[in-house]
Amino acid sequence: MALIITLIAIGILLLAIELLITPGFGLPGILGLISIVGAVVLSFVDYGHVMGLVVLAIVIIILSICTWLILRSDTWKNISLKESISSKSNTSPKEKGLALGTKGVAISRLAPSGKARFNSYDTEVWSQSGMINNGTLIEIIDVEGSKIIVKQID
Repeated sequence: MALIITLIAIGILLLAIELLITPGFGLPGILGLISIVGAVVLSFVDYGHVMGLVVLAIVIIILSICTWLILRSDTWKNISLKESISSKSNTSPKEKGLALGTKGVAISRLAPSGKARFNSYDTEVWSQSGMINNGTLIEIIDVEGSKIIVKQID
């Protein structure tokens, strides 16, 4: 009987690992199912039909309770990440203080897009016409949402 209980415990542990840790249906899930089915079959063979049905019923009840505990929302609240990210990936040109007529320098070749520095901000810009070499003085002539369009200053 100790072997049957051990197989059931190992099977439940492996199924829990499959559900909570490893993604998909992999080796822990397969081994867990084999372990549980083996325990039930062993109980039928060693102890007869009545004890086999009792072990099967106990396994079904235990697996149902474990499934209910895992699927409850409170379980996931206890193990889930509670941090939130409040930063933005890209601020608007107005937040950086960039407006029409602001002068800067191209820090990469604009072909037609590239990087430019305005005051202390490095940002991505688009050239109005053609390529502009790095180190060239530029000026903002248009802002379309977060897209900054520049021209070369002669």
